Amino acid sequence: MILEEVFANVSWMLICYAYILLIIFVSSKMDTSLHVSRRVSRKFLHAMIGNLLFIIPFFTANIYPVLVSASFILVTFLASPFSPFRNFGRRLKGLADITEEGHKFGLILYAISYTFLALFFTSKPYIIAAGILPMAYGDAAASIIGERYGKRKYRFIVEKSLEGSIAMFFASFLSFTISLAFFSLFYAFSFFNKIFMAVIVAGVATLVEGLSPKGLDNVTVPFSCAFVFLLLNGSV
Repeated sequence: MILEEVFANVSWMLICYAYILLIIFVSSKMDTSLHVSRRVSRKFLHAMIGNLLFIIPFFTANIYPVLVSASFILVTFLASPFSPFRNFGRRLKGLADITEEGHKFGLILYAISYTFLALFFTSKPYIIAAGILPMAYGDAAASIIGERYGKRKYRFIVEKSLEGSIAMFFASFLSFTISLAFFSLFYAFSFFNKIFMAVIVAGVATLVEGLSPKGLDNVTVPFSCAFVFLLLNGSV
């Protein structure tokens, strides 16, 4: 029985790793096959990695999702310009290229935030979703829409656009709301009772992203959104 449980969990881990490798491969080919910018490719990878949390309910022990996310910290570091093993970066050329093009610590910080939240909240993955999905989908939408359609600029610490911030809000709200509907199938809470919380989380994500220096939003957005969601649930 124990061996069957371990086998099932390891199988889900392998599915996660296969998914990550697939997303890295697809994102690395998007510029040539779809003629999109590296920025769009990077944000596609950013968003799709966030989907890993939807697999969490199928694990039967909390350690396995943490191992998946923790290993992604190591992979992103080894593929980064700071890796002591440059051959590793060449082997994962797609990820290395995307890391080089963007904020050099961005994906590493994203993986660290993911792992930290998974370490404490794997038994309640909708809390992880509150932190990760606004970063995954919200930030991706803000970056792409802001770059292409951003006309109305504002600045707190770094320059942002109103159009990008609006995209951040709606993408954060929509992705997190969908996750709440999904997780309500596995956990004892009412999806409808948490829709207003999703609005607040999306608002916090938009505000924090607008105030965060480049790259640091990979930490500030996940932690602030998860913390606010916990407060709204009376869990802190």
